[in-house]
Amino acid sequence: MAERFTHFDEQGASRMVDVGDKPVTARMARAAAQVRMRPETLTRIRDRRLQKGDVLEVARLAGIMAAKRTGELIPLCHPLPLDAVEIGFSFSDPTTLRIEATVRVTARTGVEMEALTAASVAALTVYDMCKAVDREMILGEICLLEKQGGRSGHFRRDDSLNQHGEEDTAAQ
Repeated sequence: MAERFTHFDEQGASRMVDVGDKPVTARMARAAAQVRMRPETLTRIRDRRLQKGDVLEVARLAGIMAAKRTGELIPLCHPLPLDAVEIGFSFSDPTTLRIEATVRVTARTGVEMEALTAASVAALTVYDMCKAVDREMILGEICLLEKQGGRSGHFRRDDSLNQHGEEDTAAQ
């Protein structure tokens, strides 16, 4: 049997999925985003040398706030009482800031959208805070890394796939 899109009824009308009969369980989702920029921009972020302030701390707060408001931003998303939101940063190379968001909830539905929204808004905030010194930044590679809980079980992104869903032959 083919999977169907749950946000549409049999007539094709949009609907919010009824989760009332689902059990309340612990759920977690991790998502990532990347911001590519000039090396000198990343150095200024890392060394906290931008006039607007600590870019990473402002982006962390923006990501947390965005996760909490996902139900208001995504039309058919359920508003959820989140248990925890964590935003982390790493410097993948001299031009790339990696943002990772982890969201936890005890609820009837998952938090994938909250994690994706948190990572996305944190990346947008980095752009906003740094656009005066680097308008060529590129935001991208926003993806779900992992989810736990719920009927569909545990999902973890297969690292052998590249961003286009093709097998990475360079590693072979």
